[in-house]
Amino acid sequence: MPTILPTELAVLAWGCILAFVHIFAAVQVKTRQYGTKWNMGARDEELPPISPLGGRLARAQANFFETFPIFIAAVILAMTVGTTDGTKLGAWLWLGGRVAYLPLYALGVPVVRSLAWIVSVVGIVLILKPALAALF
Repeated sequence: MPTILPTELAVLAWGCILAFVHIFAAVQVKTRQYGTKWNMGARDEELPPISPLGGRLARAQANFFETFPIFIAAVILAMTVGTTDGTKLGAWLWLGGRVAYLPLYALGVPVVRSLAWIVSVVGIVLILKPALAALF
């Protein structure tokens, strides 16, 4: 019988999948612009500026990888301390915010994109809150 992961770890697994979505989306647009030879090569040559969509996807990817380690650490900390008050909600808020963030950024939607990012940060705070409370 398969083991059922705690919600926080299941969301962490989905976050890993979302990381690949970010990577593949950005590379797909760059490959379309620069070609397969560029994608399979060393990428040393000078290139024209990336398209606006490619730039937005690259920035969304960078933003994801700036916050994903914090989410990972928060989940590990919560699981280690054994506190789960609000952590399930926090995990889902983080994932929902991050899933919404990518297409909003890709489409160039300014304010709603920032709100999605804020939702994801609130999720991280909810995960960290009980663990930090246990310290004091």
